[in-house]
Amino acid sequence: MRTALPYQLLADMVLILHVTLVAFVVGGLLLIVIGNLRGWQWVNGFRFRLMHLGAIATVAAEAWLGATCPLTSLEIWLRAKAHAASYAGSFIEYWLQRFLYYEAPSWVFTLGYSVFGLIVVITWWYFPPESRHSGQPPAI
Repeated sequence: MRTALPYQLLADMVLILHVTLVAFVVGGLLLIVIGNLRGWQWVNGFRFRLMHLGAIATVAAEAWLGATCPLTSLEIWLRAKAHAASYAGSFIEYWLQRFLYYEAPSWVFTLGYSVFGLIVVITWWYFPPESRHSGQPPAI
């Protein structure tokens, strides 16, 4: 029983990371739009915008390819090693999974991720990120 505890904790940590990434993708888009409307220049930082675009592009690609998210696979594997049910366990696990996972046909997720990705691309065009080299002297 004691050997299951580290796996359960690691599974909870993976779940927290997963929810954090979802919050980054959703919250990042809100920050980009609100930040541009309020004149916050940091929301157009090239690295931030590129990471945000890459995150939703990865999610949309996984959906189109029918691939399971590696974080979901890792969490399930860790829970199996902990001899725990895949989606029952700790307080953190219970509430984060209720927030993150829900039942719907796969096409609903593919459509949702694709539309969200399209909105991110539109904001990239409408609120372009700063140039990678802005503020730096030209290379000689």
